[in-house]
Amino acid sequence: MHNDLLDLVSWNGFKHVRGPVRGIVVRFHGLGSMNQKTAAEGIDHDWAARGALVVEVYQDPWGWMNDPTRDLYDEVIDGLRKRHGLSDALPLITTGGSMGGHAALAYTFRSRHRVTACQTNCPVCDLPFHYTERPDLPRTFLHAYGYEDIRERLVLRSPLHQVATMPDIPYQIIHGVLDQAVGKARHSDPLVKVMRARGLTVEYREDAEMRHCSPMSYESHVRWGEFVLEQLRG
Repeated sequence: MHNDLLDLVSWNGFKHVRGPVRGIVVRFHGLGSMNQKTAAEGIDHDWAARGALVVEVYQDPWGWMNDPTRDLYDEVIDGLRKRHGLSDALPLITTGGSMGGHAALAYTFRSRHRVTACQTNCPVCDLPFHYTERPDLPRTFLHAYGYEDIRERLVLRSPLHQVATMPDIPYQIIHGVLDQAVGKARHSDPLVKVMRARGLTVEYREDAEMRHCSPMSYESHVRWGEFVLEQLRG
């Protein structure tokens, strides 16, 4: 991606990084978000203080992880590495909640970049089921993937259906027991079971009082931040 375009399609916290960059943390947003991030949040500062270059891309609010969305993230990562002279060997960590949690997982097996760790909060794991889970959802998937062969396209981007293609990297999944928007029993529970059966390393936190993505318990919030820091190099 041309350097002039990079700041038009994404935000990054390079100016907040203390010392050398020790890894890139890609934050994926939730369904319908039209936020144009312009400043670092609390946890961005915590991560940047330990060498994390945090980036958030201004993606299509209903894009899910379709091909144009994946390509946009790939290009932004290329652009950041080129701008700051960063090695491809530096850790690349994905994180996000809800649709962003799905994206964090799906990007591990859909990107042309090598993702080294993945952290999610209340992620959408079973796309074909989620298509039917709420009445507001089908239009978003049809927008992202088109009107023909929709189930096939959902399966190809569904973490639960693509565990065999997921890289062997550290994963953290946090899911609220009280979540009624993305049901834990139909998403994270079966995904974690299949991932562990395959031998993948998954830290699974079942947050007893959390609903959809929030309010996260203090313990879960601390582990979210710690998990990302543990993946940084050096």
